[in-house]
Amino acid sequence: MSLKERITEDMKTAMRAKDAERLGTIRMLLAACKQREVDERIVLDDTAVIGLVDKLIKQRKDSITAFEQGGRADLVAKESAEIQVLQGYLPQRLNAEETAAAVAAIVASLGATGPGDMGKVMAAAKAQLAGKADMASVSAAVKTALSN
Repeated sequence: MSLKERITEDMKTAMRAKDAERLGTIRMLLAACKQREVDERIVLDDTAVIGLVDKLIKQRKDSITAFEQGGRADLVAKESAEIQVLQGYLPQRLNAEETAAAVAAIVASLGATGPGDMGKVMAAAKAQLAGKADMASVSAAVKTALSN
């Protein structure tokens, strides 16, 4: 079963359970998938859906920061609940050591030597680690690897 099919089944389950918060988040995710498919005239595969989920989680985290500064605890709680639902569709993430090892292998394979090669290394890392690792931690690992 593809990830999109799993999300659709989860939506049906949330409807039957009358779980309004979960249902709203899942519908928002499906709407974002459909919007991207229509805009780009493509059919999303699992990798693209994972990338979209990552993007939505990042948006929620940015919103939480803004809501905390504004003193809106109610909206912080809503966004946090949405993040919990969305994280259920992400694969198991690499930990810091695994991310650093993967980045070190990419740096070695490209022969990158200094900070000037960061763009080249990040492009390769994004291709290999998309959906498997948090890109912020990958970026930090690349900086560390290239500064040595």
